[in-house]
Amino acid sequence: MRTIDTIYINGRFVQPHGTELAPLFNPTTEAQIGAVRLGNEQDVNDAVAAAKAAFAGLSQSSKAERIAMLHGLHEAVSARAADLVDAMREEYGAPAAFIGFSVPHAATAFLHMAETLNDYEFRRRIGHAEVEMRPAGVAAAITPWNSNYGFICSKLATAIAAGTTMVIKPSEMSAIQTQLITECLHAAGLPDGVFNIVNGYGHVVGAALSAHRDIAKISFTGSTATGRAILQAASMTMKRVTLELGGKSPNIILDDADLDLVIPQVLAASFANSGQACIAGTRILAPESRLNEIQLRLADAVSALKVGDAKDPAVSIGPMVSQKQWDRVQSYIHLGQEEGARLIVGGEGRPEGLDRGWFVRPTIFSGVNNDMRIAREEIFGPVLCVIPYRDDAHAVEIANDTVYGLQAYVFSSDVKRAKRVAEQIEAGRVVINGAPHEPLAPFGGFKQSGMGREFGAYGLESFLEPRAVLS
Repeated sequence: MRTIDTIYINGRFVQPHGTELAPLFNPTTEAQIGAVRLGNEQDVNDAVAAAKAAFAGLSQSSKAERIAMLHGLHEAVSARAADLVDAMREEYGAPAAFIGFSVPHAATAFLHMAETLNDYEFRRRIGHAEVEMRPAGVAAAITPWNSNYGFICSKLATAIAAGTTMVIKPSEMSAIQTQLITECLHAAGLPDGVFNIVNGYGHVVGAALSAHRDIAKISFTGSTATGRAILQAASMTMKRVTLELGGKSPNIILDDADLDLVIPQVLAASFANSGQACIAGTRILAPESRLNEIQLRLADAVSALKVGDAKDPAVSIGPMVSQKQWDRVQSYIHLGQEEGARLIVGGEGRPEGLDRGWFVRPTIFSGVNNDMRIAREEIFGPVLCVIPYRDDAHAVEIANDTVYGLQAYVFSSDVKRAKRVAEQIEAGRVVINGAPHEPLAPFGGFKQSGMGREFGAYGLESFLEPRAVLS
C-alpha cells in the first residue's frame, strides 16, 4: 500500500491542508494499492498565489527561454519513461498499445509546442495598429483519468509557450501516475510557481479553481456535464474557457470499402483505450447493401480480441478504470437489450476466464436506430452500435444527428469520395481511412463536445489575448 500525501506548490512537494484520503485501486485485480491525501480550498488558494507570483516573470520571458523550458521538460519526462509505463499499467490497466502511445506522447507534447512557439509571431501589424498577443493570465487545467500524463503535459506545454503559469487539478483516481509525472516535471528545474499540482475532488478543488478570481483561463477535459458546471462557474468572472468534452463518434464504412483493411481500423478507432476515449468511434454506420457481411466480419474480429491484464502484449482491451465505470457500462449493455437491440457479440458480465478485475466483454449491438439511448449517450466502454444507412446522404444525416461533434471516421476505397462525405460532417476532426494523429492540428469539438481548440497554434492562442495599440 502506498500513500500519496503531498501536492506540489511553488516548486516544492508539500502536505495539503486537506486531510481526506481517497483509495487507489489496481483495476486488473480490484485490489486497493494505495491512498491519496486530497487538497482543499486553502490548497487551491496557495497554489493560485504561487502561480500569480510567478506569472510576472514567465509572462515577460523570451521565446528562447520558453523553448528551453519545453525542451527541458521533454528530457525530464523521457528520462523516466519506463517508470511511467509501469505506473500507468498498475493504476489504470490500459493495454500495451495505448500505453506505448501515451507515454511518448506526453514527452513529445513539449517538443510539438516548442515547434509551434518557434514559428509563432506574437506581434503583427494590422493597418495602423500594432497587435500583440499577450498571456491571458494565470491558468487552471482540470484533467481526467483516461490519459493522465498526456493531458497534464499537453496543457502545461501550451501554458508555458504562452507565458502563462498554471495550477493543475488531475483526477484523484490517477494519483500514483500524477506523483510520478510531477517528479519528472520538477526535475526540469522550472522557476518556482510556474506549475502547481493539487490532487482533489472535482466538487472541491475543481470548483474552487473554476470560481477563483485570480484564475483567468481554464482548460478542461472531461464529461459534458462537468464542463457545463465549469462554464457556469467561470462565467461569473468572465474566465476564458477551453472545454474538450464527450463524444459519440460516427464510424462510417462506405459501400466501396475494402473490409479486409477496414474492419481492423474500425475496431481500432472503436476500442481505443479499451473504449474509455472521448474520440471512440462507437457508432458504426454500415451500408444496408453490405450490412450482414459487415456484422459477420465485426463479430468474428471482436471474438478474436483478447481482454485481460495489460502485462500481456497480446491484450487489446484492458479493464474499466473503476467499479463505478464497470457498473455504468454493464447498465448500458442491459439497456441496449431492453431497447430492442440485438447482441451480435459480447454481452453482460466479465469475459470467460476472468473472475476478477473490472473487465467488460467487448460488445456490439445490431438492430440499432439512432434514437436509442445506446446510440445517443456516451458509454465510455467497449460497447458499439451498428446502424444501417441507405446512401451517403443518409449516412451523413445519421452521423450529424447527435448532440456531440468531437471526431468522426470515414472509410472508403475512393479518397475523394471520403473527403466529400467528411466535408459534410459536423465534427472538430474527421479521420479518413485511419490517418495518423497530427499533433499540430487543432483538436476540439462542435456542439456539446466542447468549445475552443487544443494543440498547435490554435491551442496556443487559446491562452493568449490580443491587444491592439493604434498610432
